[in-house]
Amino acid sequence: MLLRIAGRVGESIVDGPGIRYVVFVQGCPHHCEGCHNPETWSFDGGELIDTAKIFDEMTSDPLLDGVTFSGGEPFCQCAALTEMADMIRAFKGFALNIISYTGFTFEELVDKATLENGYMELLKRLDVLVDGKFVLSERTLELPFRGSRNQRYIDVPASLKAGFAVEISPF
Repeated sequence: MLLRIAGRVGESIVDGPGIRYVVFVQGCPHHCEGCHNPETWSFDGGELIDTAKIFDEMTSDPLLDGVTFSGGEPFCQCAALTEMADMIRAFKGFALNIISYTGFTFEELVDKATLENGYMELLKRLDVLVDGKFVLSERTLELPFRGSRNQRYIDVPASLKAGFAVEISPF
């Protein structure tokens, strides 16, 4: 399946705990003031790439601890990212955890989930969700893996089971 991306980083230590393969998707409806990646806003930019190619790249690196979907807005491309997450989960070589950033809140994704938008299907495949728009007035360098104080680091399986967002520490 094709995914429109702004780029990818083979080994990152700033987009979640451990060494992570990061996919920066292209296209974002939020347009947060002070956004770190405004070049990802256009839904027409970036490049189309097959999810299988990205999967082959990430699984060729035995040092990886996980994969991070960032953006842009990952939840604007749920079908392709769900497919990629399924490939990651089925991979027998080593276990990779999956984190996604989103400008939506966990509650918005759950409340607005439909078969058409695929929000719930992608959520079900994530280990962690960093939710909420970047808010420039709440910018911080003190919270690991978050850009502003309103953003939460959420255990997705526990949250789906509990029916509310369960925040955890990244360490």
